[in-house]
Amino acid sequence: MKKKHIFLMMVALTYCFMGYAQNNAQEWGNFARYKQQNEALPDDKGALKRRVVFMGNSITENWVRMHPDFFTENGYIGRGISGQTSYQFLLRFREDVINLSPAIVVINAATNDIAENTGPYNEDYTFGNILSMIQLAQANGIKVILTSTLPAKGFGWNPNIKDAPQKIISLNKRLQDYANKHHIPFVDYYTKMVDNSMQGLPSQYSEDGVHPTIDGYNIMETIIKPIIDKELKKRR
Repeated sequence: MKKKHIFLMMVALTYCFMGYAQNNAQEWGNFARYKQQNEALPDDKGALKRRVVFMGNSITENWVRMHPDFFTENGYIGRGISGQTSYQFLLRFREDVINLSPAIVVINAATNDIAENTGPYNEDYTFGNILSMIQLAQANGIKVILTSTLPAKGFGWNPNIKDAPQKIISLNKRLQDYANKHHIPFVDYYTKMVDNSMQGLPSQYSEDGVHPTIDGYNIMETIIKPIIDKELKKRR
């Protein structure tokens, strides 16, 4: 009877896996998203000396879409993919960052980790994924600028998450402590963008409480650009 039970469990798992594979024909990291753009990038020394890659999720992807001039005029390259977590960032980090030979990578992560887009949130794992990206960049001579996770009171696509603000605050403190200890520039979007309740993004900076509006991106640009300029100047 026990053997029959195990056999039935294995059959069920096999069908579950087959269904998952059929519904996930696109590979998990989505390497194809920027493949053509990556191949088309110039590789002359002038472009590489000022190349800055923004690694992120929909917050980064929307930024490029809503204010493309900020990227093109400054030689910045957006490599955000909507919905992705730090696990997926790490998977595609070589293709979308290292192989582009930028001077700087700006890492903005963890919103979708906390929203549990790819599984239960574990701060240690998310923190470890971000550290791995930092170490990979540094091993390849790429300067890292680490940024805070943006405020979010909750996530409309996963209302079961009730403690997002506390998780964001905890992770941001850990990231900032690490950055300070290891002399990595840390960009604190959070403090400048959190609402008066210290819970999420205020309505003037976001329509859904997670993704910035153009006004929100304007605030982010005033924070990040001087730090990028300072770091690029050091590398001349």
